[in-house]
Amino acid sequence: MGLMFRSELKPDSGIVLVESKDSRIDTSIHMLFMRFDIAVVWINSALEVVDAQIARKWQPWLTPAAPARFVLETLPSLLHNFEIGDRVEIIHV
Repeated sequence: MGLMFRSELKPDSGIVLVESKDSRIDTSIHMLFMRFDIAVVWINSALEVVDAQIARKWQPWLTPAAPARFVLETLPSLLHNFEIGDRVEIIHV
């Protein structure tokens, strides 16, 4: 469900959605019922960024450029921190 139906996202926060394997279809998202734009960062099993883009509220469909396992949904102002090919660390809090 991601951030759907939420009214806001607190500064420097976001959520990570996890799939069982790398996939373009399974990590596709929609922005229906979203009240605000977000940054979406797709990350593969090797923890490399494979795509990153701004998702606009009510946008019907977004698919990553390459298969991903993780989908980070965060504030648009944080998108500049991610480039395709970057390696990331996911820490369970």
